[in-house]
Amino acid sequence: MRKLMLVTGASAGIGAAFARAYAARGWDLALTARRADRLEALAAELKTAHGASSLVIPADLAASGAVDAILEGVAAQGRVVDGVVNNAGYGLGGTFGTTQWAEQATFIQVMVTSVAELAHKALPGMTARRFGRIINVASVAGILPGARGHTLYAASKAFLIKMSQSMNLECEGTGVHVTALCPGFTYSEFHDVNGTRGQVSQMPRWMWQEADEVVEAAIAANEAGQATVVPGGANRAITGLAKVLPEGVLLGIMRAQSARFRRTD
Repeated sequence: MRKLMLVTGASAGIGAAFARAYAARGWDLALTARRADRLEALAAELKTAHGASSLVIPADLAASGAVDAILEGVAAQGRVVDGVVNNAGYGLGGTFGTTQWAEQATFIQVMVTSVAELAHKALPGMTARRFGRIINVASVAGILPGARGHTLYAASKAFLIKMSQSMNLECEGTGVHVTALCPGFTYSEFHDVNGTRGQVSQMPRWMWQEADEVVEAAIAANEAGQATVVPGGANRAITGLAKVLPEGVLLGIMRAQSARFRRTD
């Protein structure tokens, strides 16, 4: 039986690019996101292009029990999860004190809790079968200092980086690889959804990557057993500087640049 890759947030952008890349490599897919029509269209595309079978499992990771429902949907079709791409996510505009706690709690559920829960619940089966692939989509924001606005975004991505690094160490010798993908600005619907398209469109072209470039770098790193990967020369240069510049200098840069890519309203 072909291996099955579960991709969250598969309806567009990086998630859809991951689904296409794994289908091209001979995997079947379990596709989950909120928009069932887009998942069905993607499933049909993958079947035609690559002969891949896809389980379409619409779900909202903000809802209680969503992870269990997704895994039960896979099991109900007699399949097991051989890989997970934790890609679903979004940006919550505004500053911490001007948003409602319910909004922040939902954000934490989607961006942190559901990611950790899905990885935790998929891991035992992978370990038992001596094979597994987990990619957690983090961000260069998790490596750089925090910016003004979207307060918990960088914090959530830093969590995923540290979690992935620890998991990858813990899984050594089991056949399971865990990688945190840390992209920078990537062409997708992400900035349209969080309302920053006008701002980020002013960023220079050299700072941007296509989703398929990011995905190919992630898969290569994961297969090689790397705990983290930062795709793109510009992103590697930026994060490299962040490791050597004094924190005060970095915070000053973020103070000056936040308005270019974060909403505070």
